[in-house]
Amino acid sequence: MDEKFNEFSYIYARHLQSFWGASGDFWQSQWDKFIDKFGDDPMILWVFGTTIFTMIVYWFVGGIYTFMDLTNRPACLRKYKIQPGTNEPVEAGRLLKVIWSVICNQIFVGIPLAYGSYKLMMIRGLSDIRELPTFHWVCFELTVCILMEELGFYYSHRLLHHKHIYKFIHKRHHEWTAPISVTAIYCHPIEHIFSNLLPPFLGVFLMGSHVATAWLWFALAILSTLNAHSGYHLPFFPSPEAHDFHHLKFNNCFGVLGVLDRLHGTDSLFRNTKSYARHIMMLSFVPPRDAFPDSTMK
Repeated sequence: MDEKFNEFSYIYARHLQSFWGASGDFWQSQWDKFIDKFGDDPMILWVFGTTIFTMIVYWFVGGIYTFMDLTNRPACLRKYKIQPGTNEPVEAGRLLKVIWSVICNQIFVGIPLAYGSYKLMMIRGLSDIRELPTFHWVCFELTVCILMEELGFYYSHRLLHHKHIYKFIHKRHHEWTAPISVTAIYCHPIEHIFSNLLPPFLGVFLMGSHVATAWLWFALAILSTLNAHSGYHLPFFPSPEAHDFHHLKFNNCFGVLGVLDRLHGTDSLFRNTKSYARHIMMLSFVPPRDAFPDSTMK
């Protein structure tokens, strides 16, 4: 039995390695075409490439959510609203204010920070632009980036809630007690620097990541925060209940993963609500409010 198991494991590992190798060859060839077309100047890629790429991801996905909030369509998705009756539809005036603020943050704050990040990466040591890292190494780097973001975001976010700081900086973001997706980086420029941009960069700097790995990680981080602010708990999507609850109550759920909230006890109020029961990835099309109705709260 052990011999058969070992043989199976060996064959499986070989096939998996072959798949990773073929996948790596595919992405390397696509990256080569991209570099041949746009050049391999690291400053252009790190500063302007990062800015353009992250803005495309933010506004493409955020735009889909915004269409839903403006039109209340498709109607079948309204049942997945976390706070029913809010932003149905969203006020156009408030939305335009958000859009202008976000674009200003992305351009007038984001580009200088991208340039500063590039300079730091030069000091750290830039990896070869033309050679992509292996699949295994990318997975490891993403794990480090996730953990470093949790550390950086939790403590910077909690600091912004300090009574002597909150009203000057973070209060702008909390104008939306029922957030919509594009409010993810609707905030004061100081908050955008220290809470939105630097925490995701920590892992990239620590690992000396390739620019393509950094883009992949930034895309994942953007998709995560757009979902967290969306106001929808959609099937097969990570649960945004915790951060939506944070916007509603202000004093709980400061982190991304929830690990440091549990460690510091800053999720105690959240854990005593029905929102906590709903804080799972829904693997069916049953709306979370139907699966865990408020009326059954003990």
